[in-house]
Amino acid sequence: MESEQLFHRGYYRNSYNSITSASSDEELLDGAGVIMDFQTSEDDNLLDGDTAVGTHYTMTNGGSINSSTHLLDLLDEPIPGVGTYDDFHTIDWVREKCKDRERHRRINSKKKESAWEMTKSLYDAWSGWLVVTLTGLASGALAGLIDIAADWMTDLKEGICLSALWYNHEQCCWGSNETTFEERDKCPQWKTWAELIIGQAEGPGSYIMNYIMYIFWALSFAFLAVSLVKVFAPYACGSGIPEIKTILSGFIIRGYLGKWTLMIKTITLVLAVASGLSLGKEGPLVHVACCCGNIFSYLFPKYSTNEAKKREVLSAASAAGVSVAFGAPIGGVLFSLEEVSYYFPLKTLWRSFFAALVAAFVLRSINPFGNSRLVLFYVEYHTPWYLFELFPFILLGVFGGLWGAFFIRANIAWCRRRKSTRFGKYPVLEVIVVAAITAVIAFPNPYTRLNTSELIKELFTDCGPLESSSLCDYRNDMNASKIVDDIPDRPAGLGVYSAIWQLCLALIFKIIMTVFTFGIKVPSGLFIPSMAIGAIAGRIVGIAVEQLAYYHHDWFIFKEWCEVGADCITPGLYAMVGAAACLGGVTRMTVSLVVIVFELTGGLEYIVPLMAAVMTSKWVGDAFGREGIYEAHIRLNGYPFLDAKEEFTHTTLAADVMRPRRNDPPLAVLTQDNMTVDDIENMINETSYNGFPVIMSKESQRLVGFALRRDLTIAIESARKKQEGIVGSSRVCFAQHTPSLPAESPRPLKLRSILDMSPFTVTDHTPMEIVVDIFRKLGLRQCLVTHNGRLLGIITKKDILRHMAQTANQDPASIMFN
Repeated sequence: MESEQLFHRGYYRNSYNSITSASSDEELLDGAGVIMDFQTSEDDNLLDGDTAVGTHYTMTNGGSINSSTHLLDLLDEPIPGVGTYDDFHTIDWVREKCKDRERHRRINSKKKESAWEMTKSLYDAWSGWLVVTLTGLASGALAGLIDIAADWMTDLKEGICLSALWYNHEQCCWGSNETTFEERDKCPQWKTWAELIIGQAEGPGSYIMNYIMYIFWALSFAFLAVSLVKVFAPYACGSGIPEIKTILSGFIIRGYLGKWTLMIKTITLVLAVASGLSLGKEGPLVHVACCCGNIFSYLFPKYSTNEAKKREVLSAASAAGVSVAFGAPIGGVLFSLEEVSYYFPLKTLWRSFFAALVAAFVLRSINPFGNSRLVLFYVEYHTPWYLFELFPFILLGVFGGLWGAFFIRANIAWCRRRKSTRFGKYPVLEVIVVAAITAVIAFPNPYTRLNTSELIKELFTDCGPLESSSLCDYRNDMNASKIVDDIPDRPAGLGVYSAIWQLCLALIFKIIMTVFTFGIKVPSGLFIPSMAIGAIAGRIVGIAVEQLAYYHHDWFIFKEWCEVGADCITPGLYAMVGAAACLGGVTRMTVSLVVIVFELTGGLEYIVPLMAAVMTSKWVGDAFGREGIYEAHIRLNGYPFLDAKEEFTHTTLAADVMRPRRNDPPLAVLTQDNMTVDDIENMINETSYNGFPVIMSKESQRLVGFALRRDLTIAIESARKKQEGIVGSSRVCFAQHTPSLPAESPRPLKLRSILDMSPFTVTDHTPMEIVVDIFRKLGLRQCLVTHNGRLLGIITKKDILRHMAQTANQDPASIMFN
């Protein structure tokens, strides 16, 4: 099983040399589908005395301008690994920002020395715009490729175009002169599998053969997708948004945004969508765009050597991903700001906007859907909405909130069961079973057999004289010359009633299958299935309200504005509102969701109905739990993510949360000038802490600074190699002046240059509400707790997460770092 191998790489090494072997992006681990075990190698190792010995030497928070150490002044040449982070560790935001400021000052001080230095300065200044431009170009191109390939492979389940094998069904019949208005999708060039294999176009034999071939192709695509993910890139599974949120908060997951993940996710996303599973490609497109941003950032030293700056590129990339997923550039920027980004300065807003613009421009140039639009289900409505309709819109919002709450609980329960039972050991079998059940049930119903995006398009579309869908099978007495935009409400025909029953069955099917599909080991987005569920419910409600207005136009609620023969109700608008409500209920997005949906429709007229439904769905969903699906999966996987939206209202103090606590071993500390090289090496070998406070003496406990485990190891190892006279008994000095030593003593080792002289500290009486805010806004990994300048203990990010879980009456061991 993949989870059993999760931490076989690089977590139990006893050699100092192991710190220089940085993990590469090609070393892929399956973290998205297993509960992460960070017990032995993360921030809380600053105190855990009972964990494994000899783990990676990892950077901890330094906390001030001095944390941008001058270690290289001590060494003759740079050592690989300096300034980098190990896998599954949190970056030090403050240290990274200090490094960037120092780099910027150095470039500015040299730019007037020569034309070459001026050129380097200009290149550095423009590198941010260059990297987001490349990211936008790549995201738009890959999105277009995925859209075209997914459409072709989806139609491949039903038949093939003999005149041109690379045409999908619609393209195959474009040039045919033998299509009719009623059967515009039938042409001699397009052959179903029954026609090719048994030579029958109609009848039971034809139906059964098409049924068998549909299941065969669905299983083939699903098996190929899960096999590629399992063998080549385990990180390519799932939506990717929970991990993107965690990475943007400062967590390191090596390989998650690498080139192998990008390539496999692009291929398997096409296969997963084409297999007919209840999933979408919109969420994974954000992951694809962030992979592009990460890869291109390595071309520019400004971003490749600074993890905090790299996350600015990833924020812009996530905006580009949503831009091409929904054809909504502005919505993409707001999505990045509202949903995924942890640190979003103003210049990142501008670059996100530009990346979204470039990506949308490239996708529009490719025109993958042949409709000159960025999305398949672009629609325009021409009938205004009326005040009375706010009531059914709000009801759809209630449905969306209830669906969101149900889905989050059911999906998390199923995913937890998958992780905790033997069933999770067979991801390929699970995908095959889900794909088989989906295909067998989906084929008989035309609405579930459709590609989900095609289904949403049909549900959004307003009925006109050119529509041949059974949803538009009204009893029509009007003449054919009537204007398209002025079709009055009409009584429903048999086709509409039949379609409603089929839509009800499709709704139940989608609700059940989406719960079991989201989280399996193939790329799986949640946006499109949620929107489809809401669109089905909305269309049913819209038809019901339309028929109510037609048969009871004399009721007081209709009498004022809906006259006989007028076009009052637009069922497609209800589908759109329902789609927004259900997506809002699952993700708890608000502003960005409304903007995305109104960008889909091309009109500002319907913002109020959308806002009413989305806010209602959020309120109803929040009544059952404030977490959205992405936050729930972050918590399920045990990622150390401190949600900025989560409020901390308890009255505890720093002394209540800090470690060591009563009955704990004392805090491991270094003294300013009383320890030898052997003492420090023994402490590093015997503990797994990521850093050590430095105090004046054991008696005074006065805080001097903070030394990182990684820096200590590198400095000692380098000094042994490059400085004569450094031995195990050499005194290590962190003070400015070396204390007087006997003449026969070996040469002392000065390590003041690697010491952070101003680590973040709080007093033991600081309210935890303020401590949590400091951690959120500064991105700290830990801060030290003092009393009158004396060191008492330490608080790490994990301590805060554990404390917040306890105050919420949850068992931290059951939800975090299992």
